[in-house]
Amino acid sequence: MIVSPAVPSDIPDAVAAGPFGSWLEQFGASLRGSGGTDVPCGDCTGCCTSGYSIQVRPNDTRARERIPAALLVSAPGFPRGDLTLPALPDGLCPMLKSGKCSIYADRPQTCLDYDCRIFAAAGIDAGGADKGVINRRVRQWRFSYLSDADERAHAAVLAAASFIREKRAAFGAGRVPTAPTGIAVLAIKAHAVFLAPDIDAKSDREIAAAIVTAGREFDSTLAP
Repeated sequence: MIVSPAVPSDIPDAVAAGPFGSWLEQFGASLRGSGGTDVPCGDCTGCCTSGYSIQVRPNDTRARERIPAALLVSAPGFPRGDLTLPALPDGLCPMLKSGKCSIYADRPQTCLDYDCRIFAAAGIDAGGADKGVINRRVRQWRFSYLSDADERAHAAVLAAASFIREKRAAFGAGRVPTAPTGIAVLAIKAHAVFLAPDIDAKSDREIAAAIVTAGREFDSTLAP
């Protein structure tokens, strides 16, 4: 049975991540903008303490009412009207108070969409030492499998992530993600490439091209 990355000796008890098939479907809907996931965070605040800047969109009206305007800045690369809530120098989100989110009920969609189980699904860490708290939880997550199809799907996501990381040259001049989040998301979008029965007969360049195509086709289904 496929499991998430092995838990080192200094990592405490595993944490149930839920059935993989259901999670994959829900996360796909979240990526498309037509649904979301319910992350069993417990007392983990890794995403609030790891130096992430938070994208705040125009439709995050309740969040904008709660976040002091002086904390929001414009940042390049985001759509017109989007603002960014930078982390504090110590990596904490400015809205984290006494170890808890002070605007939890009104938090931005970016926070609602964040699901560190994508890294467990892809078999990678969320980043370096600055993401240590998240990495700890990533290594704790354990998916369950309700069918052989769920196991094959997880194996395909793992294979896609491994290919993206290790076969970068196969993508030629095409852009391929290098950051953990981008790798994990593309692996999820394109995992069906590795479910094809003739995958072993394809060259690395053919597989890379199929991954790029699958990613684009997935993006074409995004909600407006």
